[in-house]
Amino acid sequence: MQFRLVLAVLGAALAFAAHAQSATGTLKKIAGSGTIQLGYLPDSVPFSYADNDKVPSGYSVDLCKRVAAGIQQQLALPKLELKWVPITLANRFEMLNEGKIDLECATSTNTISRQKIVDFSLMTWVDGGNFVTKGPTPAKGIADLSGKKVGVVQGTTTETALKTAMQRAAVSFEVVPVKAHVEGMKMLNDGKIDAYAADQTILIGLIIASGDQIVVRMAEQNFSFEPYGLVVRRNDADFKQAVNRVLAQLYRTGEVSAIYDRWFGKLGKPSSLLTAMFILNSLPE
Repeated sequence: MQFRLVLAVLGAALAFAAHAQSATGTLKKIAGSGTIQLGYLPDSVPFSYADNDKVPSGYSVDLCKRVAAGIQQQLALPKLELKWVPITLANRFEMLNEGKIDLECATSTNTISRQKIVDFSLMTWVDGGNFVTKGPTPAKGIADLSGKKVGVVQGTTTETALKTAMQRAAVSFEVVPVKAHVEGMKMLNDGKIDAYAADQTILIGLIIASGDQIVVRMAEQNFSFEPYGLVVRRNDADFKQAVNRVLAQLYRTGEVSAIYDRWFGKLGKPSSLLTAMFILNSLPE
């Protein structure tokens, strides 16, 4: 019995050594340290935020937990420590490229221009830009913002899409940059801006989080298309593939449904667009 136990331990050690030795880039870093550094946004409910106990939570956070477990299995690591690192919308890509995080678990939209500085996983969500106004009556769309002040987080794809939508609709309004979603909602409540724009699902999370503190309504029409992905460093094909392998399995097996239900079940079933996204990214092994 003891001899078999020694062989089992030896076999596991040899497997770990072989996987660690063959790993490259971020996977090699993770295998060597036994730690994966995961970046999260403290206030992007319900995707990536710190809960009342300051514990990272959300849909994107749960996806990253599953990715980390999958990478631990792929590398045959006996243990993998998850180190959660708070990031901001302004520094998220810088933190990634400087090696301060290994994977960004938030609300980043995959764009051609961003692909010049970072890489993206398979799609994790399909969203669109929208805005909320204070009061019980919702706006119909972007044309209703004419002559008003509209807050948006500076440097985001939503800011770019908002300005593009303004030009396309041939209306004029003042775009007011803010640093964070919570700040934008406070400015709306205080009357410093007339509307606040962000990705639709983030706005839903902000409305839920605010409870009865502020009465807002979301516009009836989105003004952009936002495909989310987890973010990895550029030119690290092995790590990107390791991340994608886990995501594809979640979609292929339908396990992603439990993660969706946990964070969005109150909103009903996934939209037809989101369901199609899950199916199209269910890549076979």
